[in-house]
Amino acid sequence: MLTPQGLKGKQYRITGNAYPRLGRPPRKSRKVIAALAGLLALALIALGGVQLYDIFIGKTKNASAQACATSSGKPLAAPTPGATPGTPAASGATAAAPGAPGGDPHVIPQASAVTVNVYNATTKAGLAGRTADELKKRGFTIGKVGNAPAELDKKVPGTAQVIAGPAGAGGGTLVGSQIAGATVTADARTDASVDFVIGDSYNALLDETQAAAALALATKPSPTPSATGSC
Repeated sequence: MLTPQGLKGKQYRITGNAYPRLGRPPRKSRKVIAALAGLLALALIALGGVQLYDIFIGKTKNASAQACATSSGKPLAAPTPGATPGTPAASGATAAAPGAPGGDPHVIPQASAVTVNVYNATTKAGLAGRTADELKKRGFTIGKVGNAPAELDKKVPGTAQVIAGPAGAGGGTLVGSQIAGATVTADARTDASVDFVIGDSYNALLDETQAAAALALATKPSPTPSATGSC
């Protein structure tokens, strides 16, 4: 048992064979260093996450670009300036004239290639003849002109009903664009002729500028949804 100098043994007693050693208080500098090291580690983790994100986004963009390629593996071609939507120039394909072997009947033909039969389903006399003259001025080939058949006579409440077969689908679209509110229907005829049946609400054809705008709207392709986003 040891007793410190200057102290009486009866007042203080320390058991053991050595004096106790008091440790140094923790230094603030060590805490600061530890905090800086933690911040540096977080910064490195964040930087690595940003790099991984950029790599992932780059792969996604490449996949989207590949999805926008055609089935032949070639990129989609840009539209030809001045080309009319729905024509072979706009689609990049060369199609034969409607009615020709291998031709696409949905391609919009020239007006001169479309034979239009004009029928009057109203009680207004001479309406079929006047309308046929207007269509002829626009380049259409005029076929039959007269009163509508019994199944359509006085049974067309709208402006007009345009009727075409499978071979005249493009011609039916072209004729239908000449009148606002026309109803375009299909039948089983085998030729490419088009029937223009005048209805009770008919007043006049659209002017040529309006008709061209209506045709562009009718032939505008619908956007195709993509699994990886828009192209």
